[in-house]
Amino acid sequence: MGKPLRSGISHTLSPDGPVPLDVTRLLTTITDNLVGMIYRCRIDASWTMEYVSDGCFKLTGYRPNELVFNNRVSYDQITLPQDRERVRTHIHEAMERNEAFEVEYRIRRADGSIRWVLERGVGLRDDHGELAWMEGFIQDISDRMAVNEALREAVRRFRSIFEHATEGIFQTTPDGQYLNANPALARIYGHDAPDTLINHLQDIGRQLYVLPERRAEFVHIMQTRGVVRSFESQVYRRDGSVIWISENARAVRDDDGKVQFYEGTVVDITERKQHETVLEHQASHDNLTGLPNRSLLRDRIEQAIAMGYRNGHKVAVVFVDLDHFKLINDSLGHHVGDRLLLEVADRLVGCVRGHDCVARQGGDEFVIVLTEQHDDDGIIAIVSRLLEVISQPWIDNGHEYGLSCSMGISCYPQDGDDPDALLRCADAAMYQAKASGRNTYHFFTPELNHAINERLELESRLRHALDRDELRVYYQPRVDVAGGRIIGAEALIRWDCPGRGLIPPDSFVPIAEESGLITPIGKWILQEACRQNRAWQDAGLPPISVSVNLSPIQFRHAGLVESVAAALACSGLDPAWLELELTESFVMHDAERINVAMQALKALGIAIAVDDFGTGYSSLSYLKRFPVDRLKVDKSFVRDIDSDPDDAAIVRAIITLGHALGLKVVAEGVETAAHLEYLRLHGCDELQGYYFSRPVPAAEMEALLRDAVLARA
Repeated sequence: MGKPLRSGISHTLSPDGPVPLDVTRLLTTITDNLVGMIYRCRIDASWTMEYVSDGCFKLTGYRPNELVFNNRVSYDQITLPQDRERVRTHIHEAMERNEAFEVEYRIRRADGSIRWVLERGVGLRDDHGELAWMEGFIQDISDRMAVNEALREAVRRFRSIFEHATEGIFQTTPDGQYLNANPALARIYGHDAPDTLINHLQDIGRQLYVLPERRAEFVHIMQTRGVVRSFESQVYRRDGSVIWISENARAVRDDDGKVQFYEGTVVDITERKQHETVLEHQASHDNLTGLPNRSLLRDRIEQAIAMGYRNGHKVAVVFVDLDHFKLINDSLGHHVGDRLLLEVADRLVGCVRGHDCVARQGGDEFVIVLTEQHDDDGIIAIVSRLLEVISQPWIDNGHEYGLSCSMGISCYPQDGDDPDALLRCADAAMYQAKASGRNTYHFFTPELNHAINERLELESRLRHALDRDELRVYYQPRVDVAGGRIIGAEALIRWDCPGRGLIPPDSFVPIAEESGLITPIGKWILQEACRQNRAWQDAGLPPISVSVNLSPIQFRHAGLVESVAAALACSGLDPAWLELELTESFVMHDAERINVAMQALKALGIAIAVDDFGTGYSSLSYLKRFPVDRLKVDKSFVRDIDSDPDDAAIVRAIITLGHALGLKVVAEGVETAAHLEYLRLHGCDELQGYYFSRPVPAAEMEALLRDAVLARA
């Protein structure tokens, strides 16, 4: 056994002379207060402890006398079995080399808990040079190991996110070289692995971006803001194809504020961009013909006027209306009418130059914008050619049809200097051409201003119609086929104009829509219909559903849902007795956005119907997702169902479709017993038309409801 610790007295100097120093007491104080355990042990099979400091208890849970000479347990025993061999080997190898050792391992405390410890020590040799003892220090490092493990786990999680993220993740130098990239970024850019991407893209600005200046803009934003958000650009993939990406990134700086690198994420937004392009085209082009629609037409006229002003040229706006199109459309079906419109569109486009514009105004109306015109003769030559081409026979499925059109022409600058004025004048001239026998053209003249002025006067009167209480709501009953009872009514607007009498909606609703008056008028109809329906219920009449038509302009109004909710609240009408009608063509125009608005309206508890069904271009995938309760078959199909096989087949198909989607089907325009019998035979749910009643004032509608009650009694 080595020499025991030597006790004794030493001295230290002070101003008053030497002061005795108890070295033993000093060493005891130090060892007892160390956070850990000082030890001396034999190098034997069980590593018998000869000395342990008082820190033993805090470290192991055992008293020093329980460990010394293995009185209760040996230190080797409290070392976890799975760590013992590793620890022994490490210590022996260090001592054989006469080196200090340091090793981390786990022990089981007296209370059964597991702790991590760090042991440092040296081997001691006896007088024969053989390793006989170890002396060292053991301390608890469990907290540090927990922190390290948490750090390692965080690194593992980050690496997993980095490697498996669907977004591209990158780090680049400010001058445009990749430092790091994850597999997702490599896939987005068409590389096999991140390393090949990093090796290939040595100059991001020139090699990656389709427009190199985009990288310069990216860096500029970084320098000024420190972050980049939703930075969208076109980039090249490895194979040369082009995609759209969106980047979010930030600048990483050192303690001195110097930029070390940029890091961020990349998302492939090519599909979204393609979808946006399609939506933008759909928003500005006619769905059937692909021609510019009204919205884009205005822009094209404005551009033509601006160019004409700069160059001193005339601009001609030609309003084209097909003669007798409605007859073809109604008699042969909309599928034939659509093919005819496509044919006319192709013929018109084929007659004009590339810088001219052909647009579809709506229905069977087209507008042509002729630019760079010098005189009327040039315009007449083009218009005459248009008439000639349109009047050529059209052959469809072996049948030949004669065509013709009427055209009205207005010119910049003499007839107006804005799109509205030129379109209004061309429209007036077109009606004059029709009045002149059709299949001809007519230039706008000042005399035609009378017709325009009359329209403006009607618009002026309409602006005051609400304030003067000139508007009326008429109601047309909706009848249940099975029971023959009135279950609903459609609210229809009429204008009792002083000096003109009762004006039907077709004569003033278009003016209201063009002038923006449709919003307050529509709001009033909604309020009046709700009020009247509640009044009928309060009078003891059986409750019925009242349908109110919404124009596209009303539907697009931001406050529509609030207006409906207010009308219901003000009247006290249960939402279940209100139905809103939207035309099929409008519903399908912007299906996604309209579906969201429908859901908001449906949340109020009201019903929704699709009006004029069969006249639009419904997508069944959209239709089945809409929160719709009823389909209303357009009266143009019902009118000839007893004589026209095509119309009869269409009506049967709509009834079948509606029922397959779980919807009620209403037939409009029922005027004869034959209509009624056919629709009953084929399972139509509800009917509406002159056979039962024309639209009537509220008092007459109330009488019909009372008569129905008496009849059932």
